[in-house]
Amino acid sequence: MTTLTLEVPESLQKDRDDTVRFLAAKLYESGKLTLGQAAQVAGMKKWDFAEILSDYGVDYIQYTYEDVVADVERISNR
Repeated sequence: MTTLTLEVPESLQKDRDDTVRFLAAKLYESGKLTLGQAAQVAGMKKWDFAEILSDYGVDYIQYTYEDVVADVERISNR
């Protein structure tokens, strides 16, 4: 992994772990990181990280409406 230095307001430094977890969760949500990568960024085990995703408004399963439609079409064409 690459190290990234981010300047944040003092108020975020007080809750550093929460800030890092929030960023990792949102990067996972956007598809920029896998669950394992996001957990590593947050300094957590993968399954522990999965359990806290809802704290940040992020769903564990990233399955969009478009994914459902594509799967239904694929299954229907069999």
